[in-house]
Amino acid sequence: MYGLFRPLLFALDPERAHALAMRWLAERGAWTRSWHDGPEPQDPVLGVEVAGIRFPNPVGVAAGFDKDGEVTEGLAGIGFGFVEVGTVTPLAQPGNPRPRMWRLPRDRALVNRLGFNNHGAEAMAATLAATRTRRVPVGINVGKNKDTPLDRAVDDYRACIARLHGYADYLVVNVSSPNTPGLRDLADEERLSALLAGVMEEVRSHGAKPVFLKVAPDHADDDLRRIADTALAAGVTGFIATNTTVERKGLSTANPPAEGGLSGKPVFARAVEVVSLLRAHTKAPIIGVGGIFDADDAARMLEAGANLVQVFTGFVYGGPGTPKRICDGLRARWRGAREGAADRRP
Repeated sequence: MYGLFRPLLFALDPERAHALAMRWLAERGAWTRSWHDGPEPQDPVLGVEVAGIRFPNPVGVAAGFDKDGEVTEGLAGIGFGFVEVGTVTPLAQPGNPRPRMWRLPRDRALVNRLGFNNHGAEAMAATLAATRTRRVPVGINVGKNKDTPLDRAVDDYRACIARLHGYADYLVVNVSSPNTPGLRDLADEERLSALLAGVMEEVRSHGAKPVFLKVAPDHADDDLRRIADTALAAGVTGFIATNTTVERKGLSTANPPAEGGLSGKPVFARAVEVVSLLRAHTKAPIIGVGGIFDADDAARMLEAGANLVQVFTGFVYGGPGTPKRICDGLRARWRGAREGAADRRP
């Protein structure tokens, strides 16, 4: 059905189409509450435990789709095994001026320069507090307000964590978006060490909880290893690899927007490389994200070393059936592998 509606949605401004999708998911969440109460049962084939959290399946939706935590139930209802909300900042902010999101259909990609548009930590806390059920794990991705100086950025991260810690199954420190001026400078070794020291102090003051660092695909390999070492030394649990890229090489789309982060298929190969690099460097949990559209993509990311995967652009292009299709494909692949192994037993 989505194949019939997608041309109509793609004729709309991307943010308008997203608003319609959010409305549908909100209604879906309200409908599923009438017959489903309690956590989603763990799939016997796909269920996995990562960082002490039980996930019904390994396919989640990446941060940026549900910026304010408004449709976690709806996203769980269409088959996602976990939902990451945000990026949230302490104070509400409108983000960058429009237009700020573009589709690149020839490349199966998106470009966005949204700039952490969100309603703020207080509003997200109220929304998550009103959510009647917690069907799947929810991660909260935190960042800094645009006008907060870098030398005070840690205050923003701490403020978000202090207000939202109780609603998160895991927390994510975002220092990798290209759409907030100077944000990626926080990945410099000295700044990152100071930032994460403050973050981990804040987290521990409210109770232990997994903390992931989201990394950019544009760092050199040696820099990624340095970032990983700095994060692990600070006590970070794991990594999310990767955010969007500022690169535009190899695109089929003529004259793509120069500003903003590119996501989708053009990012996939580098995201897999980064996951593989991190897995060779550390045993820490990794969530792989970037250009996953189907079960083959998800399997490749998992084989590279990810423990879980997330989708965003693949969800936009594939529609609400995306998580189920990926899960069905993984289930068939893994069940077949298990049966084949059993047949080979002496």
